[in-house]
Order: sequence, then C-alpha cells, then structure tokens
Amino acid sequence: MNNIPTIKLKSIVLDCPDIQALSDFYIRMLGWEKDSAEEEDFLAIHSPLGGARIAFQTNTDYVPPVWPEEPNAQQQMLHIDFAIQSKEDMERAVKHAISCGATKADTQYCDEWTVMIDPVGHPFCFVVWGYLY
Repeated sequence: MNNIPTIKLKSIVLDCPDIQALSDFYIRMLGWEKDSAEEEDFLAIHSPLGGARIAFQTNTDYVPPVWPEEPNAQQQMLHIDFAIQSKEDMERAVKHAISCGATKADTQYCDEWTVMIDPVGHPFCFVVWGYLY
C-alpha cells in the first residue's frame, strides 16, 4: 500500500454536444463558477468552496443514456450525487433544478434520493446528506 501514488479527484467530465449550454445549466443549478481556463471543446466549473470540478467536453456524436437502463439502449456511464441537507430540502432542490432546465426522472427507487436528468440526458441524483455516506 505504501507504493500507491497520491491521487486526487480533479474533475468529473461530461460529454455533451454543447459545452456552453450544459455548463450554464450546472452553473445556474449549483451557483458554481466557470474556470478561467477554457478551450474550444473543453471547459470546467468549480464550487467556490473548492473540491472536484465538473468539466464538459464536446462530443458531436453524443447519445444520451436511457433511464432507467434498457437492454440494447445507450447506458449511463456514471451519474453525479449532489448532497441535500434534509428531506425537507429535497422538494426545493428538485423544483430549483427543474427551473434551471432539468427534468425529474419518471422512475424513482427511494425516498432518500431523487433521480434527475440534465438537459442533455445525464442522470444525476439529489441525496439526503448522510444517507449513503
């Protein structure tokens, strides 16, 4: 175990057809900021509080995943969990995300988290803090 190099999570990178539009959605929803370094096909946003970033990479062949998964359909590669302080905050977070352009997934599995879909089809969840971690 002592030979393991120090590795930190820097970014979660989401493929999408339009990095400006999808990053703007997450900025509206989270209140985060764009990084100053931006490339034509790649940009990142960060929390003013620090931590890992969410980055966006242009993929003109992007196909949104199907939620919930179906055989022979595009599968999700990952999803992001965002912590909500309490069950009471869940409804507010869901309404806010919808006002920013997200949709609530038709299929839900638990009262402790809510599956949402971003404007280009990536699933993400609001999770009551402490439920899974």
